Amino acid sequence: MTSESVALAPFDALTSATVLTQARLGQGPRPFDLPAALQPQNAAQAYAVQDAVVQARGVVAGWKVGASGPDAPPSRGALTQDSVWVCAQGQPQALSCGGNVVIGVEAELVYELGTDLPPRAQPYSRAEVLAAMRSARAAIEVCDTRYAAWGVQSAWSRLADQGSHGALVVGSGLTSPADLAALDPLALPVGLWVNGTLAVQRAAWGNPAGDPLRLLVWLANEGAHSLGGLRAGQWVTTGSCTGNLLVAPGSVVVAELGGVGRAELRCIA
Repeated sequence: MTSESVALAPFDALTSATVLTQARLGQGPRPFDLPAALQPQNAAQAYAVQDAVVQARGVVAGWKVGASGPDAPPSRGALTQDSVWVCAQGQPQALSCGGNVVIGVEAELVYELGTDLPPRAQPYSRAEVLAAMRSARAAIEVCDTRYAAWGVQSAWSRLADQGSHGALVVGSGLTSPADLAALDPLALPVGLWVNGTLAVQRAAWGNPAGDPLRLLVWLANEGAHSLGGLRAGQWVTTGSCTGNLLVAPGSVVVAELGGVGRAELRCIA
């Protein structure tokens, strides 16, 4: 094989995904990063790996979507059923975190889809996407990694690893169409408590991406297409309003979005 044929060899997303899957299942060591030849070099390669990871893991139950700024390109992570938890009638959700590399917690606003938004040629409008939502709720995303260390990989390697997703805990929120139509996320006050102490407070929003509906529209029109689009019953969490806070096993974490709802997580060691 010549050097030219090696250079032109297609990116092996399935083998890259297998490394991450084996690390998650304890069937192989956690690498500090993917092997050099298996590291994605762009968004398309990172999503190809992520999609293979997700398809091996199970049914898509939701999505995380975010952006570094109000005009920055969005990115997404697909979430499977085994990592999405809905608090029963506002009760705390206990979650085993003993196997985590880190327990990073973030207060977030999550939307629930009530209607399918499958891929189509004509882009969905903002009004159509909002009308497809059944509820908006407070949530806690737990960030984790299948790598051996936190945050030392390339951005593409982290995107391949479901955007460093660990779990999503969905709490209480708004369920009436009128409340959803009136909701102004950018005006929401946000608080995050750890073991009864207020750790982060924002008078309004705090998510660098800005308007979360921009992210939802992108997800419906582009981001979710490779995995079949958005489906009724899926959850979409729209990025951190508090930054990422690392907590210890055994911690109790509460996220409150004023005027929306509350989510509580108990991290079991």
